[in-house]
Formats: sequence, structure tokens, C-alpha cells
Amino acid sequence: MHMLNNGILVEGLQRTFPGGITAVAGIDLAVEPGAIYGFLGPNGAGKSTTVHMLTTLLPPSGGRATVAGFDVATRGPEVRRHIGAALQEAALDGFLTAWEHVELQGGLQGLPRAERRARGAELLERVGLTEAAGRKVGGYSGGMKRRLDLALALLHRPRILFLDEPTTGLDPQSRSSLWDEVARLARDEGVTVFLTTQYLEEADVLAGEVAIIDRGRIVARGTPAALKAQVGADAIEVVPADPGRLAATREVLARFGEPAPVREGAAAARVPDASERLSDVVRALDAEGIGVAELQVTRPTLDDVFLARTGRRLEGEGADAEPEPEAVPA
Repeated sequence: MHMLNNGILVEGLQRTFPGGITAVAGIDLAVEPGAIYGFLGPNGAGKSTTVHMLTTLLPPSGGRATVAGFDVATRGPEVRRHIGAALQEAALDGFLTAWEHVELQGGLQGLPRAERRARGAELLERVGLTEAAGRKVGGYSGGMKRRLDLALALLHRPRILFLDEPTTGLDPQSRSSLWDEVARLARDEGVTVFLTTQYLEEADVLAGEVAIIDRGRIVARGTPAALKAQVGADAIEVVPADPGRLAATREVLARFGEPAPVREGAAAARVPDASERLSDVVRALDAEGIGVAELQVTRPTLDDVFLARTGRRLEGEGADAEPEPEAVPA
């Protein structure tokens, strides 16, 4: 079980909170060194609780996990020396400047003053905060705070980086720039990244492998491409010009393949070689006198994987989920 590398190994990990609330119900994970691993699920699924255990903020109720080869329950100081963490709420003081945060974080990590100044300058430039580094963080935008939090997490050159919902609430440009930096860290520096997210696109763009967690249990795992391939073929989706012909549209599409999940007002079917069959579908609709307002080929998504495994949508499900209990230091 001992892993003398930058990987993460989890076996039967559990966390139950007072009152019998089970947030994590016995999960297994293996993250290869240098990989970006996506941990995907709705709010309340157990993502943050898992991260809090792997970063030693919460003791497991059962099972075992090693991070960089060290048991999280018994070797906490060694784990913390090898990891960086940017959790959901950026741990920033609005009255301090970015440079003052660098000094504070570097001191806590035991970095010599010259090293933390040089490393801080390098990281602040990399995340685009050089010009703002002398300003108090309280005046920063959400995107600037997330980028500073990432820089601080990297200050001591960790080999494993935990990012818990790193781009929630960010504008598309800020999100894209943070994705670029995370991808570069894994590619150029060999940093292992454990990324929790609700964003399907984020997992698709960044992660080489993903695990989907729901209600404390992993319901699917694999590469994004392999998981989507399990769902089935591409789908042909049609919005009839006359909403009253929706049922007739479904009947036509049923000749070409199995019904597929679809938005309101549309009909869809999983169709092998969907792109090549479009003209056949159009002719069949025309023969039934069905006008078409929209016609498109859609590919399976990670949301479709979640739907197939749980019967619920991943996107939009999080809002009503019961929140995970707050982590408290052990």
C-alpha cells in the first residue's frame, strides 16, 4: 500500500458525522503521479469531505488513504509538507496585500526569506497579479482571489495539489486562465492534481481520468471519453416547428434508434453513425409533414453518464442537495 511517489491511494474511505450523517460511504481511488484527476459530483455528494480527509483536515471514520506515500490519519505532518491546497473558500485576509500573503505563507512553510521573495515574484507573475501585488486583497475580484490562492498553494513547490471547486463563480476568461495554469503544472512540472468540480466542461478539458460521486458513493470512473462511450451512440435531436407534432417527431426518430434524454420541446434518439443518417431523418420527417425548427447531432456528455447511473441530472441537481457538514480540524 505504501506509495513512495506523488500519487494518491484510497481504500474504503468513509466519513460519518454526528447524527449518523454519512458523507462518504466507502470509496476507492487511485491517482497516478503527474495526473489530473477529476472528482465530479453535485453539491452535497461528498467531494469536499473527501478532500478534507485527504488533506488531513478531517480524520476518516473508516478505510485508509495515503497521499505521497503517507497515511493521512497517522502521518499528517508529512502529508502536509508534500501537498498544496486551494479549497472552496480562499483563505485570504482582505487587509493584507498579495505580497504580505506571500511573506506569511512562506514563513509558515519555513522558506528562507530570499527564496520566498523569488518564488513569490515568479508565481505572482505567472497568475497575472504582479501589478496588483501591492494592493490589499479585499479589493480583488473573485478571479484575482482564486489566482492568488493558487499561487500561495504552490509557494513551497508541492508535488500534489488539491483544488476544491477552483473556478466556481468565475467569469469564463478567469476560468480559462486558471485551467491553462493547472494543465501547465501537470504537463511541465509533473504536479499531481486532484480537482473537484461540478463543471462538466472543466472535468472534460482537464482531467485524464474522472470519478463521479453521488451521495457518498462513486457511481462511475474512467477516462471522460470511455465513460461517455458507455452511454451509447451520438444522438440526433429535433425540435419540430409545430410543438403539437412533438409526439409524431418522437415516433419518426424511434425508427432510427433508442430514445435519448433531451430538453423540453425536443425529441432525440441515439443513432449509430448519426452524422451520416441526418439526411435519412430529414426525409422521414418530411414524409410525415413535420417541419423542423432545429436539428443537431449531440454527443454524450458526463451529465449523460451521471443520468444513466443515477437516474438524475448532474447539472442543476446540486442546488437542492443537502449540503455536506462543515469540516473541522481534527
